[in-house]
Amino acid sequence: MLISKLLPIIKRHDEITALLVDPAITSDIKALTNLSKEQSEIQEITQQTKAYMATLDTIRDLEDLILEDKALAGMAKEELEVLRERAKNLEESIKTLLIPKDPNDGKNIYLELRAGTGGDEAGIFVGDLFRAYCRYADLKKWKVEIISSSENNVGGYKEIIALIKGEGVYSRLKFESGTHRVQRVPATESQGRIHTSAITVALMPEVDEVEVVLNPSDLRIEVFRAGGHGGQCVNTTDSAVRITHIPTGINVSIQDEKSQHKNKEKALKILRSRIYDAQMEQQQVQNAQTRKNQVGSGDRSERIRTYNYPQNRLTDHRIGLTLYSLEEVMLSGNLDPIIDPLTAHARSVELE
Repeated sequence: MLISKLLPIIKRHDEITALLVDPAITSDIKALTNLSKEQSEIQEITQQTKAYMATLDTIRDLEDLILEDKALAGMAKEELEVLRERAKNLEESIKTLLIPKDPNDGKNIYLELRAGTGGDEAGIFVGDLFRAYCRYADLKKWKVEIISSSENNVGGYKEIIALIKGEGVYSRLKFESGTHRVQRVPATESQGRIHTSAITVALMPEVDEVEVVLNPSDLRIEVFRAGGHGGQCVNTTDSAVRITHIPTGINVSIQDEKSQHKNKEKALKILRSRIYDAQMEQQQVQNAQTRKNQVGSGDRSERIRTYNYPQNRLTDHRIGLTLYSLEEVMLSGNLDPIIDPLTAHARSVELE
């Protein structure tokens, strides 16, 4: 099965190699550039495939030798063990290279957390989970910039929007979108009863003006005075900005900056990412109807994870992963024990 996927790649690589010495190609700069780029993209998998196939051939030869020559069997068996391990490692590496690259994997992200059911406790968990993401970002040497935040009255948040920049941000965090449920005893609960709350996490790649073009006629821009807690005015000018994309109804409100211009600039960037994300979600739903190519259903409202504090349990419902180290995960911010299995599962599904 694996070999059948690899043979066309080797064939194409050999075809390109022949074309690159063809005078008709070498005199055509555009064709030469395109072919050179295509060859570089399949160079590594071609080399590893040839090494893999050569290793399999040697394994078969040694297996035949063991059957035919008992005197050399002992030495051959030792070499056979080494070769089988090499073949296994090459196979895993090739499988990874076969997975289509997500064009967004190298992008920065906008991370949005919003309180859902559960009132104040949901808002407190928004802050708890955001701090865990910040600790994870520190571990990965990423930069976190809070774009907008709205606090509640008990030290939690109604909403937090942050921009996270760094290498591999989207590829590591792209499976975090969905509903996160928390079960614990709130600090204000006198009877010791466990409450269940929920928050939503949305993760969107940062996109530029070329990827999502916003027609000014499609935008409704409103300005208003930024307000503090309880409606308290924190700015006497109309610096807050709300931008609505009329065709989709998607809107963004930003009031964190004192400058209307800066708030508008931030809002436009987030709006582009939200529109791009909505387009991706629609495409994922269409893909899910024809093939299982994702972790979970792809529905952003899907409950993806439960954080049960009394049991110190963290469960990701999409892959049936359960860890009894919730406190450690939240305090350290090390999300790799969750993210690594999710990534591995996505890879295995892609190869089906």
